[in-house]
Amino acid sequence: MSLDATLQFVGAAQQVTGSCYLIKLNNKQILLDCGMVQGADQIREWHTFKFAFKPKDIDIVILSHVHIDHSGLLPMLVARGFNGKIFCTPGTAELLPILLKDSVYLYLKDLEWQNRKAARAGKKIQPPQLSLKDVERVEQLCQQVPYKKRVIPMPGLELEFADAGHILGSAIVQLWLKHQQSMRKLVFSGDLGNPATVLMYDPTDIGQADIVLMESTYGDRDHKTIDNTIQELTEALEQAHHDGGNVFIPAFALGRTQEVLYYLALLHHQGKLPQRMIFLDSPMAIRVTEVYNHYLSALDQKDLSAIGFKPGMKLQDLLPMLRLTEKVEDSMAINRISQGAIIIAGSGMCNGGRIVHHLKHNLWKTSNHLIFVGFQVHGTLGRRLVDGEKRVKMFGQDIVVKAKVHTLGGFSAHAGQSELLAWAKAIGGQPQFYLVHGEINAQQTLQHKLAELGIEAEIPAKGDIIDL
Repeated sequence: MSLDATLQFVGAAQQVTGSCYLIKLNNKQILLDCGMVQGADQIREWHTFKFAFKPKDIDIVILSHVHIDHSGLLPMLVARGFNGKIFCTPGTAELLPILLKDSVYLYLKDLEWQNRKAARAGKKIQPPQLSLKDVERVEQLCQQVPYKKRVIPMPGLELEFADAGHILGSAIVQLWLKHQQSMRKLVFSGDLGNPATVLMYDPTDIGQADIVLMESTYGDRDHKTIDNTIQELTEALEQAHHDGGNVFIPAFALGRTQEVLYYLALLHHQGKLPQRMIFLDSPMAIRVTEVYNHYLSALDQKDLSAIGFKPGMKLQDLLPMLRLTEKVEDSMAINRISQGAIIIAGSGMCNGGRIVHHLKHNLWKTSNHLIFVGFQVHGTLGRRLVDGEKRVKMFGQDIVVKAKVHTLGGFSAHAGQSELLAWAKAIGGQPQFYLVHGEINAQQTLQHKLAELGIEAEIPAKGDIIDL
């Protein structure tokens, strides 16, 4: 009797966000990731959202990593009836409540503000679609599986996580689908890491597969070298010191913040850091950094030894001038410091968070420097500043932009085209590839490059179903 299994591309098909794939195996339903489509109006999105399946019919969820575009719809899944186990790595399980609580809290605050506005206008208010209790339920359903440990989530299915090298806890999902004498191995890359990313090990090579779902975010290009990027960072910090101002770094709380802290620690260790004050001004980034501290012994020891790390240390021990500012009043006090400070604050695209308050007080000063270390999406304040706008509106005020703006393009936790090709080429057997988690142009370029290596790859559309 042959294997009865299909796979449906529910999300992140010909787009980067919303990772979600549905496997039907022997009358059971398995979800690979349950990610949110980012960039949309969250209230409108969640209040009109419909799953392409019945949440109560999903038996298990397998989560590649914690980023919201891979995990963000888990609270909604629970709120609408899912009650199965969520399999993930220990690092993902520890980070998950931090990111999901932040996402749901912001949604609830925005909905409260919108409902007050509607009530004043005599319009109908909207009840929340989910709550923080749903996040707690997600946390309770998590089943932790370490890397390299083979488990059986259900009859006919074996699971093993391999290190994807993307962020803390990120995994390549390996699944063995079985029925009597039939067996197929499916590999889902999750998000593959950039080997140049510090603290993370390189993505694991996979020995064999029959079907591969491979991300293609940067399928059309490689990243700038990290050495050039660090040189640009060093020069920007030196210039800010010379100008007698402060440095502001909008940073994403998970991954990018810890990478920036690492390089600042490296410059300090080398005697190349002119600033004497560093503020991590993001409660969420502080909590994430504490989770990283729990796992330092499992991260890349070669990178850690380069900054003087010894067992028992925390990341902040390697930067003695680092101050963690959780309280709002401590954050406000930073704006009284006129020079010699580096302020790392969220959000990474300047579309909210404490960074916007700092920019309001500091963008108009010629002595200050603003360093972007992550991609800025069209429509965000960060993108407008990167594109060179000389005047922006913040909190109802016109702010002239006189601070010097730097964009460092070499920081990326994603594999570039060359790394994607090398990872694909290393897989044994003759697997059928399906390119996911990428824009169509990047996917078509990668598809062509794979074909040159003799690797056949298809680009599925959203909703497509394949027989496994």
